[in-house]
Amino acid sequence: MKFPSPHEIKDIPGTEGWERMYPYQYKFSTDDPERKAHEEESFWFYDGLHYPEPLYPFDTIWDEAWYLALSQFNNRIFQIPPVRGVDHRIINGYVYISPVAVKDPEEIGRRVPNFMERAGYYYKNWDALEAKWKVKTEATIKELEELQIPHLPELEELSVVTDAVGESKGYHLIKAYDDLINLGIKCWQYHFEFLNLGYAAYVFFLDFVQKQFPSIPQQRVTQMISGIDVIMFRSDDELKKLAKKAIDLGVDEAITSSQEWLEVTAAVKALPNGQEWLACHEEARYPWFYISSGTGWSHKDRSWNDDLNIPLMGIATYIKKLKEGVDIERPLEQIRAERDRITAEYRDLIESEEDRKTFDELLSTSRTVFPYVENHLFYIEHWFHSVFWGKIREVAAIMKEHGLIEDIEDIWYLRRDEIKQGLWDVVTAWATGVKPRGTSVWPPEIAWRKGVMEKFHAWSAPAALGTAPEVIQEPFTIVLWGVTNNSLADWAAVQDVSDPDSITELKGFAASPGIVEGRARVCRSANEIRDLQEGEILVSPTTSPSWAPAFAKIKACVTDVGGVMSHAAIVCREYGLPAIVGTGHATKIIKTGMKLRIDGSSGIVTIER
Repeated sequence: MKFPSPHEIKDIPGTEGWERMYPYQYKFSTDDPERKAHEEESFWFYDGLHYPEPLYPFDTIWDEAWYLALSQFNNRIFQIPPVRGVDHRIINGYVYISPVAVKDPEEIGRRVPNFMERAGYYYKNWDALEAKWKVKTEATIKELEELQIPHLPELEELSVVTDAVGESKGYHLIKAYDDLINLGIKCWQYHFEFLNLGYAAYVFFLDFVQKQFPSIPQQRVTQMISGIDVIMFRSDDELKKLAKKAIDLGVDEAITSSQEWLEVTAAVKALPNGQEWLACHEEARYPWFYISSGTGWSHKDRSWNDDLNIPLMGIATYIKKLKEGVDIERPLEQIRAERDRITAEYRDLIESEEDRKTFDELLSTSRTVFPYVENHLFYIEHWFHSVFWGKIREVAAIMKEHGLIEDIEDIWYLRRDEIKQGLWDVVTAWATGVKPRGTSVWPPEIAWRKGVMEKFHAWSAPAALGTAPEVIQEPFTIVLWGVTNNSLADWAAVQDVSDPDSITELKGFAASPGIVEGRARVCRSANEIRDLQEGEILVSPTTSPSWAPAFAKIKACVTDVGGVMSHAAIVCREYGLPAIVGTGHATKIIKTGMKLRIDGSSGIVTIER
């Protein structure tokens, strides 16, 4: 299957030179024949799961972090036999990734013993190792929270002299920025310590089951490991508790009286039990409101703690449901009963005792490791990232104070190494008593980059580039991004259609079973979630954990990106809602108000215009 060559994609007029906004290794090569040949022979797909918008220069930090972390654990630490790492490039601000396969069968064979020894150690000691992971990750978050970003004084305190400190605030500002960046990279090392193995365990189980039952739907296999209890649901559970508490204390009407938190706070304070409820609300905020309004990968994704109107919307939704007599809890018992029924049904069909034993072992491992796949999101992408973005804004305030940028939000247009250069400019100018040169360098450059980003936003990124492999084997690619040979064929079919309005059917992954009909509501952000009406079908590029209250309103969910282990797929299974993920183009084809038929068992979206 052939997609456009990455070297055929042209620059958008007016953006020439955009490559300087990103690390140089992200550019597709034109001057290195060997590297160019590798790129031509490789398959690249747009990572819309993590980047639904073009990437701001600073935000590239997380792409760099997982570029290193995923690949090192795949290739240099656990050595997954058929795959190395995942290569990255950027075109017109959009990230394209390519799994790097091990093509030599003999080399795959040599890697197997290493993987069995190293991954086997983690699988056998998973609970104990994961407990250590939690300790060191929380310690890293604490270190980040306590990190001070110093301002530069007109004159250092006398104690610098009398205590013989021997160090200036200028030095500590540079050091603090270095520490901040290094903590970010370190936290992402921990992010992938277990994650590859979590997905790999599911892929091994899936492969075994599909060999036993070639016609089994992949969805049946995912149902065998559903009914989980993970930390990612805790933030939503806190909103449910606050909704119940509000009704118990008689402050519910005040809470639903406005969508503005400040107005609600004033109304609740005036009530007899208002202070008690507000104290419960305050207690829930740390750490459970460090949940991002998006994926947490973008500086735009502010947390609930940054915008208390977002959790207020969820609390109000749950109050309304409770007063209507609706059960707002996840149907865990029902999901687990169905899980156990399906598992027993297929297990009984396995004829060999040895194969049943293998089935039991692979299933047990998958269920043991799977909670981490969701739990790590809260610690890294949500809690850590929410604090991190705030610290970077503190750095931006200092750069604005010294004239290098005109607005705190301008910092996102700079690469992380350019910020380091800018801070050196600031501290040396401060130390010397002169004007920083960056005051004339960065404002015009940032203005140009803003224009480039606007043009990037208007560009439609191709879903895939290059030559698709005969068989896609990298576990992340399959279960997280939902990129398989079949899904690529479906994407290509839609891509070739010149008139999107003529499309009446989309195919994706059957992520959660059930058939429903309803009106579409296209949502691309937490703010748009406010417009969701009862019984609508959510259509989005992907979903965020902070959108959880929306799942109390919707009938089903459809996403552009993601596989059977993406967040949208997992949440819909746990809420018992039909879901189809990885359609490739749903938000481009479907408009709000269109009537849809969702078959979560077959993965087919029917559009009735």
